[in-house]
Amino acid sequence: MGHLKSSQAATDRILSLLKVRGVIRPRDLDAYGIPRRYLSRLYERGILLRSSRGIYMAVDAELSEKQTIVEVCKRIPKGTVCLLSALGMHELTTQAPYEVWLAIDRKDWLPQVKDLPVRIVRFSGDALKSGIEHHTIDGFSIPVYNPAKTVVDCFKYRNKIGLDVAIEALKDGWKVNRFTMNEIQKYADICRVHNVMKPYLETLVA
Repeated sequence: MGHLKSSQAATDRILSLLKVRGVIRPRDLDAYGIPRRYLSRLYERGILLRSSRGIYMAVDAELSEKQTIVEVCKRIPKGTVCLLSALGMHELTTQAPYEVWLAIDRKDWLPQVKDLPVRIVRFSGDALKSGIEHHTIDGFSIPVYNPAKTVVDCFKYRNKIGLDVAIEALKDGWKVNRFTMNEIQKYADICRVHNVMKPYLETLVA
């Protein structure tokens, strides 16, 4: 395919690709004959956002994040949105995760998705299968752990996301009645973090 010489044509194609992909890397333009420098130009003009890893997205970050989650779930259908990404979907964090956090079975092959920002976490048994609900984004059903299960997972994987994030999610979720104490204790037992969470749970009901 020949190079797109028109600046406007290149811009339109890039924006069109972003609507489908949610994010785009410089090398993604090669197949369309678009010089990579156009991404930098659009970034300088404030049309695109750029992450530290050289991935570009639309200025409307919230829309881009949702589109990226949809695209990742389409590519990895056995995965379930978890941890920081699940917290974001439940509006239980002030964090804005750059990557889509996805849980897969500990025995599954590691998906090779190099053109999308994905963070794979291995779950197993009941910790993988329990607490899944489905949200619809742009007509596509997204599997995501419910608020209680997500908060418990954050304590289990506190070394990956930070204990402060887990505590914030627990307090915020409790404050707005996103889960009950019984739900939290149920998943804490499944994920074997009841002792870890106990002192924080006691502060909620003190």
